[in-house]
Amino acid sequence: MKRREFALVLAGSALASHGESVRAHPLEGFAATTSPDGGWNTAADDDDKLVDTNALGKMADRLAASGANIHAVLVVHRGKLVFERYLQGSDQVPTSFFGSRVENVVFNAGTRHAMKSATKSVASLAVGIAIDRGLIHGVDEPILGFFPELADLRTPQSDGLLLRHALSMTLGLEWIESTPATGDLANDETRMYFSGDPCRYVLTRRAVAAAGQQFFYSTGALALVSAILHRATGSALDEFARASLLEPLGISGEEWSRMGRDSDAGGGLRMRPRDMAKIGQLVLAGGRWDGRQIVSQGWIDASTASLIKATDDQDYGYLWWSGHARAHRRTVRWIGALGRGGQSIRIVPEFDLVVAVTAGYYQDYSPQAFKVQYGVFSDVLRTISPSR
Repeated sequence: MKRREFALVLAGSALASHGESVRAHPLEGFAATTSPDGGWNTAADDDDKLVDTNALGKMADRLAASGANIHAVLVVHRGKLVFERYLQGSDQVPTSFFGSRVENVVFNAGTRHAMKSATKSVASLAVGIAIDRGLIHGVDEPILGFFPELADLRTPQSDGLLLRHALSMTLGLEWIESTPATGDLANDETRMYFSGDPCRYVLTRRAVAAAGQQFFYSTGALALVSAILHRATGSALDEFARASLLEPLGISGEEWSRMGRDSDAGGGLRMRPRDMAKIGQLVLAGGRWDGRQIVSQGWIDASTASLIKATDDQDYGYLWWSGHARAHRRTVRWIGALGRGGQSIRIVPEFDLVVAVTAGYYQDYSPQAFKVQYGVFSDVLRTISPSR
């Protein structure tokens, strides 16, 4: 959510907002945009009477006309991709040298997009698979047990830090991720990366609460999670996730940056919006895809449960957000992978719905920017008629 771009962000100024729709009917052009690894069943206009695709198309047209920096909107209902629209706007494009530059991009189904902190929720699924396979005994494993080289940090308090505390952002350790992100060395995430030993840096922060008691958003917790998974499985997170999670979903071509030997679990994943939607559908289906149980139902239930009150009237599980929204005169619960700049995968079990959105508001923390981002989800909810 409040993740900053690592190092001295080369494009630290607020991104300008552009938006011109790649003109297409909501469901036209699938043959042209479907990639070999798309893996989606698509619905014709009249296949799903519960989805107002005309309203979705008008919503996307409004976004384009308004100049909103929304890059893609995808809607999956009852397991079918019923709507996708790609727009254009300013984005942070990786460069061959470390860093990024801001460019105006015309997005399409094949364009990979930074997921930012939505990466964390994908890491949660990988952890769940490792636990399912017995490679990690469970969420009550002591963190320092994975780091014998950090034995000098052991105290009664640090011995009580468990994997569950890293996954739920309840380590109780002081952590400051300033926003907007401009490479400020007062930012703990920046200092962690420059420290040379990210896990030691995280575990030497001052304790400000008992573990498990309070929510402190910390990308540093993901440095621990990534290193733990690497040590437990023998593979870096990106390699383990590719073999055990992404390839079974038909996802390929993803890009996952590393910080030293370990994958950047806090925000380093880039993938196509269609693949983001697959992640959401996997969770909605209780860990199943195409008849195969990829992640256990038990892990899906545990990781998406509301375990602790977080921020902005939202709850947090094991690297998954959750909240409530009003739709059709009722309140529905959503589960979400959320990333800085407007990246989101929101799942609404009650409506059998997944909504994936990408955007470019990386440095814009204004109320208006957040209103635009959440407004897309709200507009989609209004186009779905409840089945009961």
